[in-house]
Amino acid sequence: MNVNSLFHLVFFIVLLLAASWPLGLYIARVYQDQPCGLDRALGLVERLLYRLCGVDARQEMDWKAYALSMVGLNALGLLAVYALQRLQGALPLNPADLSAVDPFVAFNTAVSFATNTNWQAYGGETTMSYLTQMLALTVQNFLSAATGMAVMAALIRGLARRETDRLGNFWRDVTRSVLYVLLPLSIVLSLALMWQGVPQTLEGPAAAAFLEPASYDKPVLDETGKPVLDESGTPRTEPATQAQQSIARGPVASQVAIKQLGTNGGGYYNVNSAHPLENPTPLTNLLEMLAILLIPAALCHTFGVMVGDKRQGFAVLAAMTILFAGFALLTLQAESALNPTLAGLGMESAPSLEGKELRFGVAGSALWAAVTTAASNGSVNSMHDSFTPLGGMWPMLLMQLGEVVYGGVGSGLYGMLVFAVVAVFVAGLMVGRTPEYLGKKIEPFETKMAALIILIPPFLCLMGTALAAVAGPADALSNPGPHGFSQMLYAFSSMGNNNGSAFAGLTASSPFWTIAGAVAMFVSRYWLIIPVLALAGSMAGKKRLQEGPGTLPTHGPVFVGLLMAVVLVVGALTFVPALALGPVAEHLALYQLK
Repeated sequence: MNVNSLFHLVFFIVLLLAASWPLGLYIARVYQDQPCGLDRALGLVERLLYRLCGVDARQEMDWKAYALSMVGLNALGLLAVYALQRLQGALPLNPADLSAVDPFVAFNTAVSFATNTNWQAYGGETTMSYLTQMLALTVQNFLSAATGMAVMAALIRGLARRETDRLGNFWRDVTRSVLYVLLPLSIVLSLALMWQGVPQTLEGPAAAAFLEPASYDKPVLDETGKPVLDESGTPRTEPATQAQQSIARGPVASQVAIKQLGTNGGGYYNVNSAHPLENPTPLTNLLEMLAILLIPAALCHTFGVMVGDKRQGFAVLAAMTILFAGFALLTLQAESALNPTLAGLGMESAPSLEGKELRFGVAGSALWAAVTTAASNGSVNSMHDSFTPLGGMWPMLLMQLGEVVYGGVGSGLYGMLVFAVVAVFVAGLMVGRTPEYLGKKIEPFETKMAALIILIPPFLCLMGTALAAVAGPADALSNPGPHGFSQMLYAFSSMGNNNGSAFAGLTASSPFWTIAGAVAMFVSRYWLIIPVLALAGSMAGKKRLQEGPGTLPTHGPVFVGLLMAVVLVVGALTFVPALALGPVAEHLALYQLK
């Protein structure tokens, strides 16, 4: 790893931490109903929305009512996304005349965007109309991100309040998350992306003339669209010439902005942010990476302000940042290393550029891989399938930690707070004292909820991979052996942790992958959110205890170290055997080929 790669990482982290502080304070004011600067401009819109929807925003909910409201909104969103895909052929804003989406792919996509996973079993520019991209996918990007932020706010209130069962109002939290946080940031980022050349238009595909006409053999098709065979059974062809290229465009900038800010990740184009129209310059590359982690990092400061002790937020942010920096360094090192196979053949080897955009290079591509898998984002600016075995393993392991190293918008913080509950429980066992977090006892119910939240994603990842290895379609994999196993493991690690990125060598549009993936995404989202809300409700009803000599301070370096250790031990060691069968075995095989 050279100085350039190290500079990329240090500069990015410093910029992220500097930007997260004021944003975190602003978001705290939004959730605490304090003046935030946009009240005069958006307050009327907010009140009008409540009146139109018949919502009493002042009526607070217990955790069960909060959960029911959350499930109801997400269920309606899922059905709407599915319906728009299936009907898009008969709906307007479809200049490319795209037909209805396959029912299995539509179902998988609806679940994917409702759960903030944004796993894509389709090519965006060749499958989704403008209306579907805007009304279904972009709108759901806002709502799924706002759902995570609302649940996070409810958990923080549960930790901060005492002797109550009220956690806030879900409809108010979602509305304010969209109006005062996600929408303003998305507008600013959209304008910046348009300035740099990202399209934002409702016109159809653009036609670009070739410098020289291209000649090729065109297959001859019959009336039904099937190839015509000659006497020997070979498909017939005829000479053809093409003088221009059709370039897909559309409302790209608006979708890219919220997909990054909301840690959604579903790209307008099939190759995501590796596409020159979705991510055209090094500046857009930096802005999009920063957008992915900005809100998750800022919410740590929001947490500190809302619980009345900013040090608590700094401690959680420190644990996230140290873990992220470590995994990013490992990824950068793996992708900067020389290929041992080429060295064994007596050839000079350089850092691998396979699957990477030259305008970003190894540093920009490897850093993005760490950023997108640390958050539950899933967008890519290079093909992880082409990374070295260890270069692909570290981003995969970042997902397998539970998407808590920054993690998704809202979901990353509430996931890390659950790990904090487990950390103080472990510390309590060590000293023989009832564990406490933020002055509240951690008792059997809280421990059970935390165990559910932590163990469900690994179960889905490992069981899904085992099922795919036994019953999945063999032709879905582009590679046999350890790399093929890594493709399956990466896919279920991504879907089982609501990330959405892929190795790019897996064909996931078959009924097996669309249905199995949808189940994994659905369970990993809602079977985690409901225990989180139950945990919040239980903590809200507890008394606050005075600190004593045996109380573990949860804002110092000792707790930060303990929290990181729990994340690594619980999250990482679960996957060591599976990683040994995939990327580790593939890495060792490189040396056998020397």
